[in-house]
Order: sequence, then structure tokens, then C-alpha cells
Amino acid sequence: MISSTELPSTRPYLIRALYDWCSDNGFTPYVAVKVDQSVQVPREYVQGGEIVLNVSMDATSSLKLGNEFIEFKARFGGQPRDIMVPIHRVMAIYARENGQGMAFPVGDDATAEPPALSAVPVQDAPVDEGDDPPPPSSGSARPALKRIK
Repeated sequence: MISSTELPSTRPYLIRALYDWCSDNGFTPYVAVKVDQSVQVPREYVQGGEIVLNVSMDATSSLKLGNEFIEFKARFGGQPRDIMVPIHRVMAIYARENGQGMAFPVGDDATAEPPALSAVPVQDAPVDEGDDPPPPSSGSARPALKRIK
């Protein structure tokens, strides 16, 4: 019998399921990511060590929601970029239009094992009306998730 410590993480499966739910219902799937050196994103769009990415089919190309990484190509400020996010750095996936989705715990130490999954529903997440993450600015409000424990 396989112990629970040997089972693969449920996180990538839940991310894919919520991505499909968003897409099937006409919502825009966003992922919130805790950025560290393992995350490949445009650093100029990172605010407070986090970035929110539109992962809809309209905003990405070559999207792969794998078990280890989320990978895609997207334009930021008109420039094409290759994006690669380790699954264990995803803090949440949610629908832009209504904030429904799921949040995940993310540890601050990149060398540590990803924490055990104990997902909680995202409630009262702000709705960002833009298709792209907000441009870098010290005065702009950025999307934030409310974690309920």
C-alpha cells in the first residue's frame, strides 16, 4: 500500500480542474504566484514578491499545465516572454470575474519541500478588469487574495 507521503501532490490536478471550470464557464483564469528565484516571470511586474498572471487561452500561447510547472508564452508591455512557474509556487487560481477559486499554502524557503496541500476556497477576491497584470508602479493597487483559515 502506498503511504500518503509517496502520493503525488493534488495541487496540479486541482489547478487544471479549476482552469477548466473557469474556461468552460466563460471566466478568465488568473493564477497568483509567490515569486522566488525558481519562478521565470518579468520581474518588473512583480510586486511585494508576488505576481498575478492571466492564464486564459486568449492571453497565452503554448500553455502547459503540467504536474511540476505551468509554462506558457505571453506578452507583457508588447514584448513576448517565456513564463515558467513551479506548481508549488502557485498561491491561488481563481476567476477574475467573480473571485471564485482556490488558494494554496506556499512556503517562503525555496529549498524546502512544498507544504502539504490544504487548499481553502478563495472568498471576496478583488476583480481586476484588465487583461494584463497591472504595470509596475509604486502607487497602483494590485490584486490581492483574502485567505480564510
